[in-house]
Amino acid sequence: MQAYLRRTPADLETLFPLSPTIRLVKGAYNEPAEVAFPSKRDVDDNYFKLAERLLDEALRQRARPIFGTHDARMIGRIQQAANAKRVDRSAYELHMLYGIRADAQRALADAGHVVKVLISYGSAWFAWYMRRLAERPANVWFVLRNVV
Repeated sequence: MQAYLRRTPADLETLFPLSPTIRLVKGAYNEPAEVAFPSKRDVDDNYFKLAERLLDEALRQRARPIFGTHDARMIGRIQQAANAKRVDRSAYELHMLYGIRADAQRALADAGHVVKVLISYGSAWFAWYMRRLAERPANVWFVLRNVV
């Protein structure tokens, strides 16, 4: 589910009766302001609110949250919220892309978090990766900062 979409909180609530596994990402497509939050700050705020809601449901065993982000501050906030709510580290996962913040991936795994690394593959891997970069110009700078 994409945190930048205004409809995501309502969508999330409709899924909880199913005890779903939900992968929360910030979202990257260029949508109009009536559909998606236009500012990074608003997206980040909504991501964290949704993360807290998912952690509440994980505690009740009504959801298995997966947090797809490379944002170190956001991961730290999620860890603090999970600790405060007494959500076990095994009740949620952190997903990151291969080759980006590998040091953070290892450190999180070493600290007992479930960390999974996603990789694009197959004949269209390069096109997929380029599309992800092109979706938002900030993605290019993010990758370059992490590669260098």
